[in-house]
Amino acid sequence: MRFPFRATVGAAFAVLFVASAPAWAAPTPVPVGQPLARFDKIKPATHHYLRYRQVGDTITPLDVWTREIRIEPDASGVKRLHIVQHWDGATPGTVKQLDSWFELDTFRPFTHQRSTTGKDGQTKIEGFDFKPDRIVGLKDLPGNAQAAYDMASPQPAFNFETDMETLQALPLAKGYEARIVFHHPGGGAPAPYLFKVAGSETLTSSAGGKVDCWVVTTDYNHPEWPVARFWLAKDSQVVVKVVSPAPDGSTWVKTLLW
Repeated sequence: MRFPFRATVGAAFAVLFVASAPAWAAPTPVPVGQPLARFDKIKPATHHYLRYRQVGDTITPLDVWTREIRIEPDASGVKRLHIVQHWDGATPGTVKQLDSWFELDTFRPFTHQRSTTGKDGQTKIEGFDFKPDRIVGLKDLPGNAQAAYDMASPQPAFNFETDMETLQALPLAKGYEARIVFHHPGGGAPAPYLFKVAGSETLTSSAGGKVDCWVVTTDYNHPEWPVARFWLAKDSQVVVKVVSPAPDGSTWVKTLLW
């Protein structure tokens, strides 16, 4: 299903004001295992995002993405940060779910599980254990397709599948740059990525509400690509919108619904 962008502009956010980009400060390393400056922004909540791909004025909806933040005991009774994600695909029967556990205050990842069900009804289970020097497959997870996974991590890494919440816990401010080592579970080797506060913008919803945001950019270590941009509300630091231009000329967008 495709529909023109003009028909959905009320569901997205329009840019009202773009602040000039500041001179960059030296990047601030964000080491795994140390308390994050604004971890208190990570509060129990559920957020729903519409994901779509745009080419010119044409939009193709992809799915609705739910991200749920919980603070609750793990199986051993220790209180942890627990993030559960769920994608309901535009194609009926296509569903992906993620289940991730972290240390409070530091966001240090412990485990990550991924369940993907295709339109053929087949489900793939993947599970990972984040250790200080490597990421390995969860050996005791039934049906784990990644049980043999073993990726060295010379520096402890954050979980790239929870980057939006990681950014939310940083001390965002004019000129701030963060150097964060991320690993996408099941993917290539962990690597450091730069995230820069490029300025401020005020977004407005179709109902007239205004959100004052930090704009954070990254090139995902591909300087030849256009940068991806994250808009985070200054008060809560919740991600409101993400725009990621692709090398093929399309643009991938995530926008907060509620």
